[in-house]
Amino acid sequence: MKNNLSEHRKKFGYSQDRLAVRLGVSRQTVISIEKGRYNPSLPLAMIIAEVFETTVEKIFFLEEEDYK
Repeated sequence: MKNNLSEHRKKFGYSQDRLAVRLGVSRQTVISIEKGRYNPSLPLAMIIAEVFETTVEKIFFLEEEDYK
């Protein structure tokens, strides 16, 4: 799964630390999500989308190779 969390975070002026505090997770979790090493749980993905006033699908998405 791919994501554009970093772009949303920067657009809203959040540092990784600030976003981590807002989400109730560690900075390392935010870094891992942004780098695609960790896929958040559905509840966390929904909270992330709410923070950025958008839908989960606008932040997290599958690419063609994910369907294989």
